[in-house]
Amino acid sequence: MKKICAKKKVLLAIVIILLVLIYNGSYADVSVEDLKKAYANEHSKFIEINGMQVHYRDEGKGFPIVLVHGTASSLHTWNDWTTALTKDHRVIRMDLPAFGLTGPNKDANYSIEAYTKFLQQFLSKIKLDKFYLAGNSLGGNIAWNYAAEYPEKVEKLILVDASGLPTNKPQPAIFKMAKTPVLNSLFLYVTPKFFIKKNMEQVYADKTKITDDLVTRYHKMALRVGNRLAFIDRAKTDFNLGEKSNLEKLRSIQTPTLLIWGAKDTWIPLDNGKRMDRFLSNSKLVVLENSGHVPMEENPKESFEVLSSFLND
Repeated sequence: MKKICAKKKVLLAIVIILLVLIYNGSYADVSVEDLKKAYANEHSKFIEINGMQVHYRDEGKGFPIVLVHGTASSLHTWNDWTTALTKDHRVIRMDLPAFGLTGPNKDANYSIEAYTKFLQQFLSKIKLDKFYLAGNSLGGNIAWNYAAEYPEKVEKLILVDASGLPTNKPQPAIFKMAKTPVLNSLFLYVTPKFFIKKNMEQVYADKTKITDDLVTRYHKMALRVGNRLAFIDRAKTDFNLGEKSNLEKLRSIQTPTLLIWGAKDTWIPLDNGKRMDRFLSNSKLVVLENSGHVPMEENPKESFEVLSSFLND
């Protein structure tokens, strides 16, 4: 009985602390205008799609390459690649619905079909017909689905630790939390910075590369008005990864494809990259031994050398 009372007191204390934090606005939503001041620049543009003001950047000259980020990320994940690519290419990247400055869509539909349709709407609006297409994680899933549906538009396809196949691994903790009643409701009001850092430590192989500025950016983007609920809605989406039709779509892709995979990726393990390489008929897999889930962010120079060789081949 004493143990039960002690547990109740601890739980009550936690609830009180959380309520105080919420009342004090410690984890309040951050407005888009405030985020623009910190994370938009002279290359940032906004375009209306389905009621959303989609944040994107269009830089450089030359044959275009489109970069699509992953879950809970933003177009900033491609910063280093963009710096190198703009020497020879026009580089287009956007904040996907549910993330970054773009924020949620009105339908709360974050299926791969909806994302693929969004990408087509976006590229049509900026009048882009032929391009290279690269995507990381969720962005890779969107990219290969897009290439399967619009093969005439994609000259070369680059998949960086792409999702789209079952992993046979437990889901990352952040996705479990987003699907768990009560916990996901709490996430809407209390999103500690250390929680964001903990998740970043899962996607980086070398934790010393995770700077405070990097964690702050991911944290601020998560707090963007509407993004926390959008993340929960996306996490609940069933992508039906084992469907036979998905595998047939992957096999149908004839586009020259580069697979870049971090050997130390704990979210989407290397085995997925090897299986994807087997399903694709015109692909090459390059493994980066010292990278985790986001090689273009964690090891930009090494991963860019691989990309550059593929684009110039």
